[in-house]
Amino acid sequence: MKSKIKMSVFVPLCLFLYLCLMAWLGRERLADGDYLHYYGVIGVGLIIIVALHFVLKKKEYYRQKRREEAEYGTYADDEKNELPQIEDKNDLLPRK
Repeated sequence: MKSKIKMSVFVPLCLFLYLCLMAWLGRERLADGDYLHYYGVIGVGLIIIVALHFVLKKKEYYRQKRREEAEYGTYADDEKNELPQIEDKNDLLPRK
């Protein structure tokens, strides 16, 4: 069975590779002495990529949960369809 790469991993990975490429192409700014701009852009990019990873992971979790509920039903549905449980045998006897 093929293992499918999750979207919460694939998209941030692609963005990280793009960020690395842009950092490599922008190394001239670092050589010019513009440290704050160079590292600031990289830092903000990393924060956005990490945040995107967690947002996509949460989205996948809720999508999977919704699929399972559609396929199997919810726990509340099971409780509605369940027969009532008799806790005491005396409840079966007619009361006077």
